[in-house]
Amino acid sequence: MDPTLLELRNLCKHYGGRRDIFGRRRQGVKAVDGVSLAVARGSTLGVVGESGCGKSTLARMLVGLMAPTSGDILFDGENLVDTLRRDRLAFRRKVQMVFQDPMSALNPRKTIKESLEAPLVSLLGMGRDARASRVVELMELVSLRPEFLDRYPHEFSGGQCQRIGIARALAAEPELLVLDEPVSALDVSVQAQILKLLKTLQARLGLTYVFISHDLAVVENLCDQVVVMYFGRVVERGPREELFGKPQHDYTKLLLSSVPVPGQQTL
Repeated sequence: MDPTLLELRNLCKHYGGRRDIFGRRRQGVKAVDGVSLAVARGSTLGVVGESGCGKSTLARMLVGLMAPTSGDILFDGENLVDTLRRDRLAFRRKVQMVFQDPMSALNPRKTIKESLEAPLVSLLGMGRDARASRVVELMELVSLRPEFLDRYPHEFSGGQCQRIGIARALAAEPELLVLDEPVSALDVSVQAQILKLLKTLQARLGLTYVFISHDLAVVENLCDQVVVMYFGRVVERGPREELFGKPQHDYTKLLLSSVPVPGQQTL
């Protein structure tokens, strides 16, 4: 079996750059500019960089929310862009996303049971009895009690809502989860619980993660490989220990030097 599950080849997302009414070409924005990388099956790739570097645009392309301008996204050797055009449901069964804000990611008018059942119906065509047992399994996977199923999102804390968001992403049994700042809106103690849950789920289900974050401490704790993005490009990549221990690019060194150190005085 090929150890590489996800591969990006010269992936680009550009905005603008068209000619105006006078024939002059406008300056375009290169949100993602020629990104190439590979993610091993069962591993976690961390994508870091400051706001505006293109990491969230990259995440949206990986889950099909945004079409690339050019380049290829290969999933287990198959072009995901072609899969999305040909069969959107097949794409959704392979790749799912966990969003940054757990509260707004859930429909406030639907119970947790209804939110979890939606992908079971739309992606898997699952019958009522099968759905009933599956939603209980999903709640147990993320360490929530099944009796919570008839409640609404506003009755839960942010950490509980994120657990529900993870459960919904896992409903169709995808192989790849794209996590876009999944713990940045949570308290530090709750962050640790969610990160522990993600590690447990990965070991249990054999999941592959692409973890988007600006929090280097979180990335160092969770990820196997790390890429650093700057103005839409990957400027450094490598195993976590090497990148954090001996960064090569000046921008990576700057990012690491900006991480707060306990007891360090700041101006």
